[in-house]
Amino acid sequence: MRRSLSFLAGALLAAVALGAPAPALAAADEGSEGSEGFTIKDSRITESSGLAASRAHPGIYWTHNDSDDGAFLYAVDSRTGDTVATITMAGVGSPRDVEAVSVGPDGHLYVGDIGDNLGGAWSYVWIYELPEPKELKDQTVRATQYVVKYADGARDAEAMMVHPKTGKVYIVSKNEDGGGLYEQPATLSAKGTNVFKRIGDIDLWVTDGAFSPNGKQLAVRGYFGGAAYDWNGGKPKKEGRLSVPLQGQGESMTYTPDGSTLLYGSEGEESSVEPGSVPGGGGDEGDNSSSAGGGSAADGDGDNGDGANGNLKVGAIALAVGLAVVLGFKRLFRRG
Repeated sequence: MRRSLSFLAGALLAAVALGAPAPALAAADEGSEGSEGFTIKDSRITESSGLAASRAHPGIYWTHNDSDDGAFLYAVDSRTGDTVATITMAGVGSPRDVEAVSVGPDGHLYVGDIGDNLGGAWSYVWIYELPEPKELKDQTVRATQYVVKYADGARDAEAMMVHPKTGKVYIVSKNEDGGGLYEQPATLSAKGTNVFKRIGDIDLWVTDGAFSPNGKQLAVRGYFGGAAYDWNGGKPKKEGRLSVPLQGQGESMTYTPDGSTLLYGSEGEESSVEPGSVPGGGGDEGDNSSSAGGGSAADGDGDNGDGANGNLKVGAIALAVGLAVVLGFKRLFRRG
């Protein structure tokens, strides 16, 4: 979902005033491929709004644009930042606002066409399911399309996650005052409407989310913050906040396949995917240590504005000023 530059600048300055924590970076020799982050080089990918680690191809991450430019998925090699395959989804019509991608335990890709920039104007949204290609090459893959409605009415959403153990699909709605966590019906049907019911609250303005590979942790992010939840069998309990890196318009996240690192993506040309630590570890064994050598991202311990936190504040202020300048030029040109 697109936000105005003036709003983002204001929110950024507010985050600085609250003392946003500096991101904890993954160590170079820890985690699986991609854990050090990478840059998406493909000039076609200017609004990367979803991110998912491939289970079939080590080091490959799936992404897509936040737009209606077509039913495309891109396989990006984290070692080079290059796109190694473009997938065209067949059988899904024309996407409206694709916001999320996730990988299920069956090895299928799930794509969330769930954005609603008008805040509930669309009575239904869509989820697409397709097998992850065994061979990485440009190809067309037939997908199954599911019609989705919410039990309590239409709404905007940007986060869709598939639980890695149960295969159930979850959506988190997007609202400035916090979102709702929605669960799919017992099974998804391509023939009827799938009504998602609210099962909990998420205390964040959410732009994406992801399950840890062991399914025990749910991580969600916003533009200037994030939170980790103990999944607790579908009754999430908040564990703490995440150190989300400062990005121009952060709208994606995923765990590395081993669960040792969280990766955060952003919209924009040649956008960077940046690493962050995982509170308590999120790997298949559930006992991985945080990928940053010190405390977890949820610790909240800082250095009182010195060092990394001070650098973050300086960078945030500079970015906010830059956004304000761009906004001023745009207004000037419109008046002219």
